[in-house]
Amino acid sequence: MTRSIRPDAVLIQAVIAGALSFAHLHDLAAAAGQTGWKAWAYPISVDLLLVAAWRRLRSDGPSRLAWCWFLIALVASLGANVATAGFLDLDQPPALLRLGVAGWPALAFLGGTLLAHSPTTAGDRVPVPPAPAAPAPAPEMERESAPVPAPHAAPLAAGEESPALPAVAEPAPAPPVPAALVAHARKVADDHQTRTGSPIDTDTLRARLGVPAHMADAIAAQLT
Repeated sequence: MTRSIRPDAVLIQAVIAGALSFAHLHDLAAAAGQTGWKAWAYPISVDLLLVAAWRRLRSDGPSRLAWCWFLIALVASLGANVATAGFLDLDQPPALLRLGVAGWPALAFLGGTLLAHSPTTAGDRVPVPPAPAAPAPAPEMERESAPVPAPHAAPLAAGEESPALPAVAEPAPAPPVPAALVAHARKVADDHQTRTGSPIDTDTLRARLGVPAHMADAIAAQLT
C-alpha cells in the first residue's frame, strides 16, 4: 500500500527556520573571511552540535554538560541571525567576530567529543525534585462486632450443682478532684445557667474545663 504524503505545518516551519538559520550562519562566516566550502561548513557544524546536545539530553536525561553545549550552539545560531539583520557591518566585520568564527571549529570539535565520549555521572545530572508522596490512606474504623447471644443453659440433672456465675466487676472509684477545680467548675456552671437559663450538662462542662470524661462526671456529681 502506498502512503499518501500530507504536508505537516510543523515540519514546513522547521524546514523554513532551518534554512534561514543556515543561510545566516553562512553569510556571517563569509563576512568573517571564511570563503568557499568553509563558509558552508560553519552552519553544518553549529547545527550538528545543537542536535548532538539535544540528543544527549533526550537519551541520558538532563545534565550540565549537555545543557552547556546546547546553549553554546544555540547562542552561535541565534547570534548569527541577529548579526546578519543589520546590527553589524558585514563589509567591515569587527575583529572580535573574526576571532569567534576562527575559533569555532576547535570549540565545536571539543564539544562534540565530550558529548560523544563522556559518560553521564551522578554529579553531572541536573537534580530533579522528587514527586510528592501520595497521602497515606486514612485508617478504617473497626466495625463493632455484634454481641454474640449467650447460649441457653441446659437443664441440670438431679444432684448436679449449678456453675458459679462470674463475678461482676465493681465500678472504679471516682478520681479525686481538687477543690480549686471544683470551685472553678461551679463558676463556669453558674455562668452557663445565667446566660442560658438551664443547668450545664456534662459534655459542655468537659469542653469548657478541658478535662477527661471520667473527671467531668466526678465534677458534675459534686456540683449537684
